[in-house]
Amino acid sequence: MQLFHASRSCSLGIRILLEEIGVPHQVATVDLSSGQQRDAAFLGVNPKGKVPALLRDDGTVLTEFQAIALWLAWQFPEAELLPDDRDSAARVIEALEFIVGTVHMRGFALALMPGKFVSSPSAQKELRAYGLRVATDGLHHVSTLLGEAPWLSGSRPGVADAALFYVTYWAKALNIDLSTALVAFYDQMLKRPSVMRAIDASPT
Repeated sequence: MQLFHASRSCSLGIRILLEEIGVPHQVATVDLSSGQQRDAAFLGVNPKGKVPALLRDDGTVLTEFQAIALWLAWQFPEAELLPDDRDSAARVIEALEFIVGTVHMRGFALALMPGKFVSSPSAQKELRAYGLRVATDGLHHVSTLLGEAPWLSGSRPGVADAALFYVTYWAKALNIDLSTALVAFYDQMLKRPSVMRAIDASPT
């Protein structure tokens, strides 16, 4: 398999899942800063012009973080990236969707890239502040979901934890205060060889 990945993007979470599974894969780095996601070569892989995108062994491409994460969990059940029982799995997917759909897309996307949405400097400032509030409030909610448990996905980190790691990674970069539970989660993730391999392999 081949993962199309951009440094410091949400595709870091998919890299972590691939490392957790231990499945052989290649990584193709997409330079978002130079607009490589809009090049014809990449648009031929993913016409939406975004990462992550996963080229699977059968030659088909799967896109969108949640879809890729869940497919990996179902394709490699021995990795235990998703609980077996339906109710627990639904709760993990609920957390995954909130992290990606709200904390990321309605929070960090606006806080980190307000210029993608508005051109006025004053409007960008307001949008950045709004995004930070959404991201901070969302992280607080996820912290309550985590509670005293080490992982959102069960006995080991899984699909929701991979998403939570990349947004806490961004939060650290922006000096957002994290709860004790989220700091403990982040520190435990950093101790995992899969996470260190994913980060070390990412260009800076």
